[in-house]
Amino acid sequence: MKVLVVGSGGREHVICSCAAKSEKVDKVYCAPGNAGIEQVAECAPIGAMEFDKIVAFAKEKEIDLVIVGMDDPLVGGLVDELEAAGIRAFGPRKNAAILEGSKAFSKDLMKKYNIPTAAYENFTDPDAAIKYLETAKFPIVLKADGLALGKGVLICENFEEAKAGVKEIMLDKKFGSAGNEMVIEEFMTGREVSVLTFVDGSTIKTMTSAQDHKRAGDGDTGLNTGGMGTFSPSPFYTPEIEKFCEEKIFQPTVDAMKAEGREFKGIIFFGLMLTEDGPKVLEYNCRFGDPEAQVVLPRMKNDLIEVAEACIDGRLDEIDLQFENNAAVCVVLASEGYPVSYEKGIPISGLDEFEKHDGYYCFHAGTKLVDGQFVTNGGRVLGITAKGSDLKEARANAYAATEWVQFANKYKRNDIGKAIDEA
Repeated sequence: MKVLVVGSGGREHVICSCAAKSEKVDKVYCAPGNAGIEQVAECAPIGAMEFDKIVAFAKEKEIDLVIVGMDDPLVGGLVDELEAAGIRAFGPRKNAAILEGSKAFSKDLMKKYNIPTAAYENFTDPDAAIKYLETAKFPIVLKADGLALGKGVLICENFEEAKAGVKEIMLDKKFGSAGNEMVIEEFMTGREVSVLTFVDGSTIKTMTSAQDHKRAGDGDTGLNTGGMGTFSPSPFYTPEIEKFCEEKIFQPTVDAMKAEGREFKGIIFFGLMLTEDGPKVLEYNCRFGDPEAQVVLPRMKNDLIEVAEACIDGRLDEIDLQFENNAAVCVVLASEGYPVSYEKGIPISGLDEFEKHDGYYCFHAGTKLVDGQFVTNGGRVLGITAKGSDLKEARANAYAATEWVQFANKYKRNDIGKAIDEA
C-alpha cells in the first residue's frame, strides 16, 4: 500500500520511519516533509494546510492511507476533506479535533462529565477577565483558547503579571485568533506525565508513558517551547495511577466525545498533572506529541499501520498493543536563540554516525539539504534519541550521541530526564 504522512517535523520523521518499516507498505510520501524525512520517504512540496492540493496529490498517487501528523490540519478538517474524496485517513475529524482546538470546549467537556481537571473559568471579554483576576488566588494560569504551537500558556505569579497576560493574549493578540477566548485556570503542582493513546471511537489503548520538557532553559527556566526533550517511560506513572486514569480519565473522555456526537478516532494525547489530590488533566492533544513520539514509537513492537487501520475500522479491541521493556530519551538540538530568533542555513556534521549504532536515532525537525549538505532550517533542528536498558542508561546514551552532531549555533538543555534520578 501507499502511505502519505502530512507534516514536516521530528514527529513526522518518526511516523514516516515506522511506515517505511511496515511490511504492508510499498511507498511512503510526506507533505511537505524535511531533509531528514527525504531519506525514508518521497517529499512533496505541499503545505499541511493546502487541503485541495493534498487531496489532489492523494488521488494522483492513489494513496491508500493518509496519516495527519500536525494539529492545524486536523483542527482545520483535513480528515473530513480526505474522507469526502474517498481517501482513508488516520486522525480525528474536525468536530472531534476540537478537543485540542478549543481549550474552552475541552474544559467544559471535563466539567460536564466529571473528568478530573483544574478549576477554571472561560472569558471572551478582557475586562471581565481582569475583574475575575482581582479576587483570584495566585499563581494562576492563562491559556489562549485556540492553537498556539504549545506556547499560548502563561503562568502568572501576581495580579500585575496576570493583567499584562490578558492584554498580551486578548488585546495584543500575540497568539492571533487563538486568543479570542481565554481560559483562566487554577495553578496545579506535581509531576507532569504525557500518555499517548490510540482510539477507535469506542475503545482506547494506551501507549507507554512519557515526560516532556517544555521550557527553553535548564531547570525549567526560560520561555515555553514546542518541547526540548523527553523520556519514556515515566517512573512516576505507577500501575495504581494508570488504573485510576484508565477508569476516571481515559475511557470517560472517549465516551464523553461519543455522547456529544463527536466520535473520536485517532490519537488522544493526555497531558496529566499528578497532584496531591490525584491525577488531573492539564490538556488534550489530538495527535502524537513532538518530541513524545520520538521516544514512544521506537519502543512500540506493533506495526503502526496495522494499529492505525484498526482505529479507522473500529476494531482496536483486536490489537494487542506491546512495547519493549526498556527506555528511551530524546534530547532536542536547537538553534541558539530559539524560540525567539535564530540563524538558519548553518551546516550540520556528524549525522552519518547514527548509521553505525543500533538503538540510536536522529529525527530531523528543522533541516534542509543545500548542495548535498544538511543545514539548519528551524528553531528545533534535530531530536537525538537513544534507547537503554533503563532510563539512566538511555539518558547517558542520548547525551553521548548529541556530541556526534555539530553545527555552529547548537543549543540543548543539559537536564533532560534529570528527574529520573529523583524517582
